Amino acid sequence: MEKKALHIVNGDSLTEQVEELDLPGQIIVWRELLCEGPCVKEVGSLKFIRKREKFLKEAYNISSEEYKERFVSQLKKLKKAKDYDHVVLWFEFDLFCHINMLAAISFYREHQPKVPFYLVCSKRQKGEDEFLPLSRLPQKHLLNHFNKKIQLEEEDLEIANLVWELYCSNDPMKLKKQIKKTSNFEYLSSCIRAHIERFPNSKTGINSLERNVLKLVENQQITSFNQLLGYALQYQGYYGYSDSQMERVLSKLSIFYTLEDNRVVLTSKGEDALNQKKNFYQELKNEECLGGARVFDFLYDADSHKVLKL
Repeated sequence: MEKKALHIVNGDSLTEQVEELDLPGQIIVWRELLCEGPCVKEVGSLKFIRKREKFLKEAYNISSEEYKERFVSQLKKLKKAKDYDHVVLWFEFDLFCHINMLAAISFYREHQPKVPFYLVCSKRQKGEDEFLPLSRLPQKHLLNHFNKKIQLEEEDLEIANLVWELYCSNDPMKLKKQIKKTSNFEYLSSCIRAHIERFPNSKTGINSLERNVLKLVENQQITSFNQLLGYALQYQGYYGYSDSQMERVLSKLSIFYTLEDNRVVLTSKGEDALNQKKNFYQELKNEECLGGARVFDFLYDADSHKVLKL
């Protein structure tokens, strides 16, 4: 008898790919970007939904109706999805996907009986030339990944729950300790590290991702803001930010670069930030949150890799 699978898939483009594989079971689409903005541990609770709606409205002009239709409706389906004897998680290697995945595991395990979980995650399989996200793999390679899916142990799921809980707490220092843990989530440590480096650098006030953008401006011949966006997306490492997320990053950094004679160049502030000559913490400070922590309540010390609470 064919075992009934519940597939939880990150985002619409990957869902289209998975649907084409015509696998048995039900598909739930996870449409959130929990790597940004405030989160509380109880996914789907009234407090969670209110916080997310407020953030998504302010940051991306997503209405609460759209949020309910696109995300909350899928959560309701997930809550009811009982008669499945295993769950298959389809999530990429980056921070964007991993935070969503942790929330999905936490939510499902809270509402449903314990069932085995499997993970389909991007990694280079034999016969594949390059490391591509799942949504860009040819069908036969995607099927190959599915056939080699990783069974998650109870210990893995407990680590996932703990990391989600710590991400939603206001203590990134505790989260940082989880980097050393080994689990079947091959990229979890890299994603936690990437997250920790999103707090403002203690010397400059800009974070690692923002510094990376300024280095691109310095090192590449970039002729338009649109081209800068393309570069920033291409060279963002483990973040997995979408176009609209990266646009927000660039807009926050607008004091550091400008367009002169068809070339994007650093302003004097940009040079000072990149050369660690001045700290822009006060100028950039805002009320934004990542998970349960207010970004500017902490500093990241690049030398010791420690997070310091202010």
